[in-house]
Amino acid sequence: MQQEFEMSLLGELTYFLGLQVQQTKDGIFLSQTKYLKKILKKYGNEEYRPVCTPMLTGSNLSSNDESPTVNQPTYRSMIGSLLYLTGTIPDIMHAVELLEDSKQIQRNHIFRL
Repeated sequence: MQQEFEMSLLGELTYFLGLQVQQTKDGIFLSQTKYLKKILKKYGNEEYRPVCTPMLTGSNLSSNDESPTVNQPTYRSMIGSLLYLTGTIPDIMHAVELLEDSKQIQRNHIFRL
């Protein structure tokens, strides 16, 4: 490839597009810890504790509550950030898809799922 393209050696890849890359003799491992902490801070959720199961399957969000609706651009940005995380954290996919569903009413309480 070096004959065809101009290339330079910048060292071992450690961070790319929000993915932390760790290369060991056992393989290459990807994580998004830094990105996750960044979005938690961005939306003011850094104090929440992690849980094993983010949301029970079969759960439905209720549109019958008194919580105020949320800011739509902020909500969409948050969902986009969560969708990007599903690449390395696939077990949050169900919860993110439920939140992304345009038929659901976006309320403040769903940010605390």
